[in-house]
Amino acid sequence: MERTMKLSEKKFFLLDMDGTIYLDNDLFDGTIDFLNEVKAKGGRYLFVTNNSSKSTDAYVRKLESIGIPATEEDFLTSTDATILYLQEKFQGRKFYSFGTQSFTSQLREAGINVTTELSDDVDGIVMGNDNELTFKKLEDACKLLLRDIDYIATNPDWVCPTAFGYVPDCGSVAEMLWRATGKRPHFIGKPRPEMITLAMKKFGYSKDESVMVGDRVYTDIASGYNAGIDTVFVLSGEGTMLDAENTDTKPTYILKNVRELYEKIKEK
Repeated sequence: MERTMKLSEKKFFLLDMDGTIYLDNDLFDGTIDFLNEVKAKGGRYLFVTNNSSKSTDAYVRKLESIGIPATEEDFLTSTDATILYLQEKFQGRKFYSFGTQSFTSQLREAGINVTTELSDDVDGIVMGNDNELTFKKLEDACKLLLRDIDYIATNPDWVCPTAFGYVPDCGSVAEMLWRATGKRPHFIGKPRPEMITLAMKKFGYSKDESVMVGDRVYTDIASGYNAGIDTVFVLSGEGTMLDAENTDTKPTYILKNVRELYEKIKEK
């Protein structure tokens, strides 16, 4: 993608988290310097994550535990975007919640009619990243998908990074269900552009002023590309140079890590 402004001129930094500014509980070198520099220049950063297994409050506590002061206003999750989608498209419908207890609670608190029990009056399935996955949930989903119902999922990520490697994410579980039922969900989070366009509108930034930063070409970089903004691909997480070379959604910038990004935004 052709560059619109230099990184040092950007005002709105949309940041993936795991693999971009930290890994598991280890904060990457340069993260605090980068965040402080964005604020010092009068800009804003927003943590944009496809991980729907945690509430925004849990993310605030997570970042504070590794040394990053944060408030709920600093986040936009795929759960937030999914809630907005359900409120707009499916008012009054009853959904089977396929996700963590936290995910189900967030849906309920937002007024979405959800259940965790199999019943005949369920109109659809809403799926999130589920690190509390059980075989019963898989079986319930297979039974429901025999019917012609709506099927929504927060994000298409194959894996979620951990300190020891990777574990299956929402996209992998959806793929498993497709193998069993032939049904695929409508994904809401990255790489779709909605999360980014929603964030720019909410905080009043233009496309030229905004940049998406992440470690996955197929979600982070693709979402920025699809939203028409510049992107920074960092090689500190899941993605590799080979990923960047073998995609149609080419990143605007390729950097080693957040430390190198910090150095770039300091340039005159």
